[in-house]
Amino acid sequence: MLRTICRYRSVSVLFAAIAGWTASAPVRAVEFDVRLDPAVAKEPVSGRLYVFLTRDPKKEPRGGIGWFDPEPFFGLDVKAMQPGATCRIDDSADGFPGKLSKLAPGHYRAQALLAHNFQWAEQGNAPGNQYSSVVDIDVAAGSEPTVAPVTVPLVLDQIVPEKTWPDISWIKQVAIESPLLSKFHHRRVMEYAGVVLPAGYDEHPDRRYPVIYEVTGFGGTYWQVVTTRKPKAPPTPGPGETDFIRVTLDGQCLWGHHCYADSPVNGPRGQALVSELIPEIDRRFRTVANAKGRFVTGHSSGGWSSLWLQVTYPDTFNGVWSTSPDPVDFRDFQLIDLYADPPLNMFTDPQGNRRPIARRGAVPAVWYENFSRMDDVLKYGGQLRSFEAVFSPADANGEPRKLWDRQTGRIDPEVAKAWRPYDIGLRLQNNWPDLAPRLRGKLHIATGSLDTFYLNGAVEKLAETLKRLGSDAQITIVPGADHGRVRTPDYIHQMNREATARYEEK
Repeated sequence: MLRTICRYRSVSVLFAAIAGWTASAPVRAVEFDVRLDPAVAKEPVSGRLYVFLTRDPKKEPRGGIGWFDPEPFFGLDVKAMQPGATCRIDDSADGFPGKLSKLAPGHYRAQALLAHNFQWAEQGNAPGNQYSSVVDIDVAAGSEPTVAPVTVPLVLDQIVPEKTWPDISWIKQVAIESPLLSKFHHRRVMEYAGVVLPAGYDEHPDRRYPVIYEVTGFGGTYWQVVTTRKPKAPPTPGPGETDFIRVTLDGQCLWGHHCYADSPVNGPRGQALVSELIPEIDRRFRTVANAKGRFVTGHSSGGWSSLWLQVTYPDTFNGVWSTSPDPVDFRDFQLIDLYADPPLNMFTDPQGNRRPIARRGAVPAVWYENFSRMDDVLKYGGQLRSFEAVFSPADANGEPRKLWDRQTGRIDPEVAKAWRPYDIGLRLQNNWPDLAPRLRGKLHIATGSLDTFYLNGAVEKLAETLKRLGSDAQITIVPGADHGRVRTPDYIHQMNREATARYEEK
């Protein structure tokens, strides 16, 4: 069960802790007093307070946890934390891989983070969040429950700075307030996109351009058009390709990735894109503002999102190129049939073996139960809670209902049934007479046969469904490829050529 309120402590407690603690002395047990410096917070702050630990001498702990090699971290929700107040992180906090008192011996670097900017999934780099300096801690072997923990002070005295969009004439930022999402969430909600204009855009003021919309993968942001491309010149088309305006969409939200799907928790994300953001992009730039000149693509969570958008809004887009999508058929949700009767267990298979959720090559490397525990301690911005926020109904608190029991791993069949409208394979099957003519020639899906997160099984089931329905969908299973070796430069050029051909059809 996740805690919801921190026990605030007086400032004098913190000063006493500072006076009685030195970084050089090994400790047998530890706890943290985290103070919110008034210099970085003028008003009370509500959010989630973390203390991250790492053994890496070069990395800042607030950078987050790795899925394959996660390190210890601890968190709890804070409500209206006052500037100057101190909150204790001890065994009452949620902890991964376990309680703070069970921390394994070793040398750690610790850092606190107060996360409340839920527009970003990667909270350690989310503008406006407060964080502390890094302190070194040596935890000695031989810890005993009777040993009084040493209190380590951490002061939230730094703020993640706002990002500044670079002054590049052919790379533009679009940021608009969404009336639909703001009304749903009862707060100001923004929609973002990064727009890359083709070479010659300014020299040909009468020319209009088709658009390729790309949805970022999990943890990705629309800033990728700046940070990953490192552009020196505007893009030029290759052989058989036309010039495209390229728009990078931002899938981030409170729970992780909203997938541009309307949901009871995340709100009308798809509607907001189609009826608000895309029309604004058409207004600002010389796009071909109709389905003939509008395409969508994405990888991983962006792969699921792009396929969902094409299937849900078949007359808005003229083709999708989805690579390594998140589960597109819930009969194989990373190896698990969510509809099985009796319900299956997310943690163990029918033989009692641990279920893997990720692998390196063909060897299982991450296990569902451990990943689930890590995700719950993180609470916001984790992959599994992100799935639940997209697919699950909301509970009485407006949070996504859990698909499986966090203690036993048993799937809740009522919640699984509620996920069915988001099962892309089922959606296609149930609506095929209407969708068939509207999706002709538009579906392109590729994944690796050794997908790192076992996503290939769902694509294979979707391929079987589409073949039975008589679809002309192009579905490719790349032999031996993992999650990161499908969306290659050759694949991008192939997509560009195929989109060009569709755009130029008479």
